[in-house]
Amino acid sequence: MPDLTITRVFDAPRDLVFAAWTDPDQLASWFGPQGFTCSAVTVDPRPGGRWRACIHSPEGEDHWMRGVYREVSAPDRLVFTFAWEAQEPETLVTIGFADVGGKTEMTFVQTGFPAVAERDAHDEGWTSCFEDLTGFIRRKDAR
Repeated sequence: MPDLTITRVFDAPRDLVFAAWTDPDQLASWFGPQGFTCSAVTVDPRPGGRWRACIHSPEGEDHWMRGVYREVSAPDRLVFTFAWEAQEPETLVTIGFADVGGKTEMTFVQTGFPAVAERDAHDEGWTSCFEDLTGFIRRKDAR
């Protein structure tokens, strides 16, 4: 099965980047590819806790996703399942947050794709999403 790995360095401390993934208000500010808005987020960031989010496309379509947290180890590591509701099989997302001289290196790994096409679609979506996360962190850090 094909896996997806994306590594990004954010000019912010790990606790700030970790919180962007686990605080529902922060997550709603950047979650989704560019041009999408996140219209609903619920999170229970603890092992066994559930998360659910809806991203709204520029064409007006809602796309719901959900999962279960497997590991929450602030600010080092976050592991959760991911699935589009009523569409594709569940995948596993593992995110590591490493301190690199006051910046955060985020290593995002998603496993369990049934085919390369699904992995590539997620690569495009997450890459765009992480551009939004970069902008969100810059705005948050400027406050």
